[in-house]
Amino acid sequence: MATASLESIVSELMRLATPEPGTTARRLPPERELGEALNMSRGALREQLSVLELLGFLHRTQGRGTYIDTPGDDFVRSYFTISRQLGYLNDQQFADARVLLEESIAEQAARVASDEQVEALRADVDAMIAATKAGDHEAAFEADVRFHSRLNGIVDNPIFRLMHEGFSHVLRETIRYRRLQAVRVEPVDEHGVRRTDAVHYDVVDALEARDPDAARAAMREHFENWLQLHIEPVR
Repeated sequence: MATASLESIVSELMRLATPEPGTTARRLPPERELGEALNMSRGALREQLSVLELLGFLHRTQGRGTYIDTPGDDFVRSYFTISRQLGYLNDQQFADARVLLEESIAEQAARVASDEQVEALRADVDAMIAATKAGDHEAAFEADVRFHSRLNGIVDNPIFRLMHEGFSHVLRETIRYRRLQAVRVEPVDEHGVRRTDAVHYDVVDALEARDPDAARAAMREHFENWLQLHIEPVR
């Protein structure tokens, strides 16, 4: 199996691994045993295991062993960041993809959100607006990020989660910059609230009404408001 694909090796690893009770992890046998079972040299095996470790699928615990488990989001964050640095993907592509993702998330969240989840989102918007009014723009930014992460969590789709975390990571400084610029150029209403903040309430109201179409439209307006400000993203 020295020339086997990584995917086929993973299939064999899953066959040889032992499930850990109460977890999603599977413990792998020692490297010598794995190498014999897979008919691979220890060097070739370690190379493939290192790839899985870099991808986040393999975890080594000192004194306990090696495990295959559900990956975190570090790999997709790195992939998006490096792709951006190399010019393979650009800010506009990330922004466009994020809009499509967030609209879909808002629509689905309106179908499945609990009353408690809706109220938690409303509290995030309250915190966002209160912090903006108080001039604590970092706290407002964090409340904004928390709102979108919480909304994504309501849908509870691991593919959406990975995409959301990747987009949020690579666009984090751009989002922070645009929020600061919005404070500078966007007018406030009679309550001292900017539309780029207040539109989050529209998303929450649509979720509370269990109206997927309204949730999607509110999220679309949220991003359209940003475009109307004509603020260049940070590089």
